[in-house]
Amino acid sequence: MIEPPPLVAMIHAVPTGARIAQEAFAQEFPQATVWNVLDDRLLDDALGAGGLTDALRRRMLRLIAHVLDGGAQGLLLTCSSYGAVVDTARTLWDMPVLKSDEAMFKAALTGPFERIAVVASTPPAVPAAMAQLEALIPAVRADRPVDIVTALAEADADADSAEATARHLADALGAAGAADADAVLLAQYSLAPARGPLAELLGVPVLDGAGAAVRELRGLLTGGGGRTATAATVAP
Repeated sequence: MIEPPPLVAMIHAVPTGARIAQEAFAQEFPQATVWNVLDDRLLDDALGAGGLTDALRRRMLRLIAHVLDGGAQGLLLTCSSYGAVVDTARTLWDMPVLKSDEAMFKAALTGPFERIAVVASTPPAVPAAMAQLEALIPAVRADRPVDIVTALAEADADADSAEATARHLADALGAAGAADADAVLLAQYSLAPARGPLAELLGVPVLDGAGAAVRELRGLLTGGGGRTATAATVAP
C-alpha cells in the first residue's frame, strides 16, 4: 500500500513569507502536500498593539487548531513575531509545530560563530528572535560563550530589489555596531532573497530560516512515522 504524502500546513502573516516558504518546500520536501493559511492582518495588528496581546495569541491558536483539526500532520508558523505562541501550541497538540526560525537558530548556536547578529525589518521580530535564541543557549551552547547583537532595518520596507534590501540591512548592522559579526541571521522569511547579496557585502555567512525549518519538518515526518493530535480546546 502506497502511503499518502504528508500534509503540512503553514500559517503566514505576509504573502512574501508564504512564497519563500513554498519555494523551500519545493526544494527540500517536494513530496509533502502543503496547505497555506494566510491572515494578512496578523503582523499589522501586532505592530499596532506594540506586540502580542492575549487576543492575538488566541487568534493564532485558533488558526493552529483549524489546520491541525483539519488533518495537517505538521505545521510551520512562518511569522517570527508569533513564535511564542508555538510554545503554547506544543502543550496542546502532540504534533510537530515549528517556529519559523528555530532550526536556523540551533544551527547558528552549534556552529563556530562567536558573535552573531540578528537583523529584522519589523520591530516585533527582534525581541521574538532574541527570546528564542536565549531560550536555546542553555541546551545548545552552554559550554561556549556567544555574543548576540541585533539590528533593525525598517527602511527595508521600501526596498525594490534583493540588492537594495541587502544594502539597507548592511547599513542597519553597521549603525548598530554589528557589522563585525561572524554570522548574520535573517529574522524574517521576507528577507531571505537578500541572503546572497548581504553575504557578499559583509563577507560572512548569512543564514535564513525557511530551508532549515523545512528540513527539520521533513525529518520529523518521514523519519519516525506520524503523530496524532491530542484534543485541545482553544478559547474564542
